[in-house]
Amino acid sequence: MNDRDLLTFGILKQKIVERMLQSYPGINPSISQWKGQEIVDFQEELLQKVNAHISEKWFYMHMKSENGGLPRIDILNILSRYAGYANWDDFRFKHAANSTRLHSLKHANRYFYFVPVAALILSGLFFLLFKLLNTKEYRFTFYDADTGNAITNSLIKVSMLRDNESPVNYLCGTDGSFVVKTGRASLRFVVEAPCYHTDTIVRLLDKFNPQESVTLRPDNYALMIQYFSASRVTDWQRRRDQLNGIISDNAMIYQVNGKETLGVELYNKGEFINKLTLPSASLQGIEIFDTRYEAGKISLIRFRQKEVKP
Repeated sequence: MNDRDLLTFGILKQKIVERMLQSYPGINPSISQWKGQEIVDFQEELLQKVNAHISEKWFYMHMKSENGGLPRIDILNILSRYAGYANWDDFRFKHAANSTRLHSLKHANRYFYFVPVAALILSGLFFLLFKLLNTKEYRFTFYDADTGNAITNSLIKVSMLRDNESPVNYLCGTDGSFVVKTGRASLRFVVEAPCYHTDTIVRLLDKFNPQESVTLRPDNYALMIQYFSASRVTDWQRRRDQLNGIISDNAMIYQVNGKETLGVELYNKGEFINKLTLPSASLQGIEIFDTRYEAGKISLIRFRQKEVKP
């Protein structure tokens, strides 16, 4: 017994159905669905046409099941005669081409499914390997464009921009750097740092040089305000005149409070200048972390005040 004989036996089952339909037009065209009276009718057909009998158990084992194996040669001869052939050898000879075609088609179908699946798996493996080999860790360090010194101990925020994706945010360490792991050829990100102009950086990556340096332009007005808040100046009027010249009359000035007094305080220009120029035992200095400009003057300031600990 081989696969080709089983395929030929499947063809014989179809021929048996065609013969049964001549006597019983309403019978189910699928022999595997026959039961009860249909099996009884088939038994009577065999008895009348070829003077042979098969049991219901044998029918369930060989005719309804795909895993019953090939019947004995004498039964195959009986079934072949019922289908209109001399015997099993005659039937097999006349349908050898069909069984060969079915056999080839079966193997072709396996090949048809196997090749795309194998190609998909291999493509996935190559893609993962490519990603692993091309993913590299890059360190970005930020420097002052004027002094060339690294910007350390500062709140530097980085928003990584990607097409059709929300930004990925990073916070630099005290050494003024952050690390990103990527397989991309270029990166685009926005940098925000106190007393420096916000900038959008586009950088083509060099896989052989994972250390990247980025310079930021100082925000001189913000540096001036921060300097005023931390220094001791005796010429208060001169300081007030300088602040009045760099801050817009309609500037929006926000103080972001700390953990103990949550919330935001709003200052106008005059109140803010007073805060910086009137001596106060509690005022140690302020930290500017956002400034915006209109017509060459500061139109918005956001700052945090540093308090002297008792």
